[in-house]
Amino acid sequence: MSDTRAPWTQPMPDAQFSLMRDILAAPSPVGLEGAMTYGVLKPYFESFAPSDWQLHQFKGNAGVVLDTHPGRDDMFTLMLIGHADKIRMQVRSIGEDGKIWINTDSFLPTVLIGHEVTLFSEDPEAPGHYRRIEGGTVEALGAIHFSDPATRSGERGLKKEQIYLDLQIHGENKKQQVLNLGVRPGDSIIFNRPIKEGFSPNTFYGAYLDNGLGCFVTAEVARLVAEAGGTEQVRVLFAIASYEEIGRFGSRVMAGELKPDAIIGIDVNHDYVAAPGIGDKRMQPLEMGKGFTLSVGSIASEQLNRIIATAAKAHDIPFQRDMVGVDTGTDGMAGVLAAIDSAATSVGFPIRNMHTISETGNTQDVLAAIHALHHTIEALDALPDLAREFLDHHPRLDNATPLRHQGSAKPESDDSGAAKGKAKDKVIKEKKAKK
Repeated sequence: MSDTRAPWTQPMPDAQFSLMRDILAAPSPVGLEGAMTYGVLKPYFESFAPSDWQLHQFKGNAGVVLDTHPGRDDMFTLMLIGHADKIRMQVRSIGEDGKIWINTDSFLPTVLIGHEVTLFSEDPEAPGHYRRIEGGTVEALGAIHFSDPATRSGERGLKKEQIYLDLQIHGENKKQQVLNLGVRPGDSIIFNRPIKEGFSPNTFYGAYLDNGLGCFVTAEVARLVAEAGGTEQVRVLFAIASYEEIGRFGSRVMAGELKPDAIIGIDVNHDYVAAPGIGDKRMQPLEMGKGFTLSVGSIASEQLNRIIATAAKAHDIPFQRDMVGVDTGTDGMAGVLAAIDSAATSVGFPIRNMHTISETGNTQDVLAAIHALHHTIEALDALPDLAREFLDHHPRLDNATPLRHQGSAKPESDDSGAAKGKAKDKVIKEKKAKK
C-alpha cells in the first residue's frame, strides 16, 4: 500500500524549499517569536485553512495554534508541536573601547568566532519599536598573535566571558558611539545566515534548523490535512510554540489551555553516525538521509508509536528508532509538564552541527516526517473506537511471548540478498521435485 508518488524519495520542490527557507530565516529569538509565527506562519495557515478552522493566539507569548474543530472539546484531540524560538545571544555590557560584551546562551563559544550577526535593539525612546544593526561580527581574541600558547595549540579553549560583538567602532568616545545607537543590555543577537542548498543531493545547511524545521513540518502537515478535506473524528491542533529552548514553557501552556488527548513533538535530532569523537559512547546509529526518527522511552506512548510506525510502514516511509532515555528533550513532554493526561511521543530528523551556524539537514528526512504524520492522522481518523483506543491498549509485558534462540541463519523474510537467494534456491528445488 505504498504511496506511488513517494515525495520523500524525490527532491523537495523549489516552492516548498522556499517556504522552508522563509520560515527558518524569520528572526525569532526566545521571547521575540512573532516574526516567525505572525510574519510567516499565520499568513501561510490562512492561505489554505478552511473557513471553519480557527487560529488561537495567546497573551503571554507569540505562539499560535491552528485548530481544525474549534470548540469541539468532545472530540479526540491531537496536538502537533514545533517551536519557533531560536537560541540567541544577548548584550551583557558595553566596554569603554566599544566592545559589546554578550552572553552566548546555548552556543559553544568556539563556534561563534568571526560570524556575522544581527543585533535587534529596542528604541529607548519608543518602547516596542525595534531597530536592526547588521555588519558586526562575534570575536574573542582579536588575533592569534594575542593568544597564549595553550590557546594557539588547542589545549585551552575559549570562555564564554571572552565573547564580544565587534561593530568596528573607532575614533573618540567609542562607548558613547554604541550608546548613541540605543544598544542596551538584554538586546538580542542572532546569526545572519539563511539556509542554502548543500553540495550533496537533497541536503541543506545554515543556522537555526532548530527548530524552524519542526514549525515547517507542522505547517505542511496542516496543509495536507486541509487539502484532503479535513478530519471527521480527530480534532487536530497544529501548534507553533515558544520558549522551548529555555525549558519548554510555551508548549506546556498550550497543552494546559487546550488539553489534547495526544501530543507529537516535532524537533530536530542528531546524526550520531557523523558526530565526531563520540564513538566510545556507543550512541544509536541515527543518520541523516535515512528517514525521520521516532522516540522510544521516557514518556513516549507505545500506543501512539505503534500507530505512527504502522502508518509509515504501510506507505514505505523510512524511519529510525530513537532512544530518548528519561526525557524526550522536546515539546513532546508538554503534556506531562502541564499535568495533562495525554499520550505523547516525539518525531524528528537527524541533523549535523546542532546549535552552530552550519546546521545541516536532508530534505527527504523532512518530507518523510511530513507524510508519515499526515498518514498517522488519517489512520487515527479511521479507527473504529478512537475514544477507547488509548485507554484500553496499554502494552502488557506480562503477556509477552517467549522467544527462543534463532540460530545464526538469517530468516527467509530478511530483505538481504542472501535470504532472497535461499528463497530462490528453495523454489528451484521444489520445481525439480515436482518434475
